[in-house]
Amino acid sequence: MSAPRKTAVVTAAGSGIGRATAELFAARGFAVVGVDSDPERLAELAKVDGVVTLLGDVAEERTNGEMVDLALRRFGRLDVAVLNAGAGGAPPLEDDGAIAALDAIHAVNVRGAALGIRAVVPALRAAGGGSIIVTASVAGLRGDPYTWAYNTTKAAAVNLVRSAALDYAYQGIRINAIAPGLTRTARTAAVLQDAGRADELTRRIPLGRWADPEEQAEVIWFLASPAASYVTGSVLVSDGGLSASNGLFLPPTAEPRPSS
Repeated sequence: MSAPRKTAVVTAAGSGIGRATAELFAARGFAVVGVDSDPERLAELAKVDGVVTLLGDVAEERTNGEMVDLALRRFGRLDVAVLNAGAGGAPPLEDDGAIAALDAIHAVNVRGAALGIRAVVPALRAAGGGSIIVTASVAGLRGDPYTWAYNTTKAAAVNLVRSAALDYAYQGIRINAIAPGLTRTARTAAVLQDAGRADELTRRIPLGRWADPEEQAEVIWFLASPAASYVTGSVLVSDGGLSASNGLFLPPTAEPRPSS
């Protein structure tokens, strides 16, 4: 009797990096449990061969438990958890509602990641080890104007990964983060439609373009794979060189450099 195929859970799997990741893992032979809070996106994801879906909010402990239960019930094991869900958007710090907004963002970006790690660890341990990848952000590595709540919570997610990796390494559970830069997703669509703003941001990326979700999914695949068997507690930056700069000068292009 053949062993059950490897299984991954992916949160916020209905669109963007999560959708690309769920599709990639399924295409490469994994069974996938895709979790999302949007029923319409889940209905589309459910059409992908090898994917089963779960509607839920990762900020709720029940959802995290249910995704693990579904993986074990349907596929008999769990090997990889991609904790990809994220939230952003908050008014200026002194505005009314700012702290309530912070609490809501924290519930997804930090609490959701912590609940996810807590939920999947017993199943990974039972499988003899496994891999957890949390989607952080370059926003968690440095500060940006007007995004204080997002930057704060993504920085917390980064240190959650580092600390949890130390706690579970001896059990064969690797925990890493990906820190994507500007990526073409539904969340960034409005910015991309603003040609002036999109051009301004693109000009700051040394590679000269935004990432596609599929490119970020490949980074996640690497962190989950045996190729990264000695990698844990790391934050793998995938931002086209954006965070390599101090931000004082724009990166060079193929165009002639202006004279000083």
